[in-house]
Amino acid sequence: MFEYIQDSLRDAIKTLCGTGRLTESNMRAGLEQVRKSLLDADVSLPVVKDFIANISEKALGISVKQYLDPTKQLIKIVQDELIALMGPVDHSLHLKKPLSILMLCGLQGSGKTTTCGKFGRLLLKRNQKPMLVAADLQRPAAIDQLEILGKSVGIPVYVDRETKDPVQVCKDAVKKATETGIDVLILDTAGRLHIDDELMQQLETIDRQLQPDQVFFVVDAMTGQDAVNSAKAFNDALELDGVILTKLDGDTRGGAALSVKYVTGVPIKFIGTGEIIESLEEFHPDRMAGRILGMGDMLSLIEQAAEKFDNAEMLKNQERLRKGMFTLDDFRSQLNQVNRLGSFSNILKYIPGAGDLSKMLNNIDSNADNQFKNVGGIIDSMTKEERDNPVIIDSSRRRRIARGAGVDQGQISNLIKMFLPMAEAMKNMSQFSVKKQMQTMQNLVNSVAQNPTSPISVAKVGTGKRLTADEKRNAKKQREKEKKKREKEKRKKR
Repeated sequence: MFEYIQDSLRDAIKTLCGTGRLTESNMRAGLEQVRKSLLDADVSLPVVKDFIANISEKALGISVKQYLDPTKQLIKIVQDELIALMGPVDHSLHLKKPLSILMLCGLQGSGKTTTCGKFGRLLLKRNQKPMLVAADLQRPAAIDQLEILGKSVGIPVYVDRETKDPVQVCKDAVKKATETGIDVLILDTAGRLHIDDELMQQLETIDRQLQPDQVFFVVDAMTGQDAVNSAKAFNDALELDGVILTKLDGDTRGGAALSVKYVTGVPIKFIGTGEIIESLEEFHPDRMAGRILGMGDMLSLIEQAAEKFDNAEMLKNQERLRKGMFTLDDFRSQLNQVNRLGSFSNILKYIPGAGDLSKMLNNIDSNADNQFKNVGGIIDSMTKEERDNPVIIDSSRRRRIARGAGVDQGQISNLIKMFLPMAEAMKNMSQFSVKKQMQTMQNLVNSVAQNPTSPISVAKVGTGKRLTADEKRNAKKQREKEKKKREKEKRKKR
């Protein structure tokens, strides 16, 4: 997401590094690069023109201030303009008692029905009692899909397969919600492959007769400029309260996110970042601007962690760290927690300064996440003694662990080399302040980013056992004996 814009903004700003003063001549080339990248990302032309004009007006004549170079001031100007372009956003749903009605509309294929389920789960987490209404009578599978989604998150779904009038279905759902003490009603309205008069008339009738408290337009971010045009058409007919942008985890260039608010005046309130039911989050222009400029988005990462992590397990790990304990069992427990946030490369995008590292990891090894999954198998194949003190793992132990985990012996060695310095760092960090911990993590990210392919160096540690010449000969004979035995078994199988 936003990779086109992100890369071009960085390149443009790099061309101005070392400049004592920003002038029209030295900014022209950089801003032209930004303009092309925004258009390539499918940002609306009027948006691009005003965006570039505002930056030029505010940046021209900036000179070096105390402890601050023009490049940093330019970044601040660009960040402010991005925030102004996408915001402000009022995230309140303005729910009222006894019943609030939320209406979701959009074209087919935008992820509207799935978003209804995600929205319901979000309200459930906020201690509301939502009900989903299957008012999309055009698409045959829409009702079944909504029922499955409702069942998966424990939310009731109002369904009437006999009635063919979606307006009547919505009215009956309001009566049912009032009788059963429901707080919020979420209407899944019909969609079309394209905007037509019949669709708009149906939606206008529902809007007029039920008077929903909030109307949201669900749109696929991958449709680019068409997403903005559709949002404008729906807003003209229904007076939208917000836009929900879906599929931002896909191959989207981000043009819709930068254009929707400017063109329609309707803010993006929520974004869908994946297919799973939990992947709906509030849209924060300031955080998104930080991600576009490579500054990360630690607040969103922290919020996701607070929601998805096992609190009891985290408290247990923190207590062990305070006591200076960090074993491979603890390491696996933390990996399992991190896996709840998604892929490793995706997590790095939220960390300040780690965007380049994320890109490098994707280029170096697209199967990085699969390798992390192997770690659990390796640790499970170890004894309790080996997990608590991996320095005792010698060649014979490595062979046994490798057979149990179904991996090469080299992977066992790599895991230990990675774990030992990490364990030392974790024990040390447990005694630091929060600020010092963040600085240490930032330094670790920067060092890996500078040379991501370089292995972590670690001093060799003895196993406490040195073999005599006779023991070495006996060990060699034993290895040869085991090798002959395996070859004999292979011949029998043939």
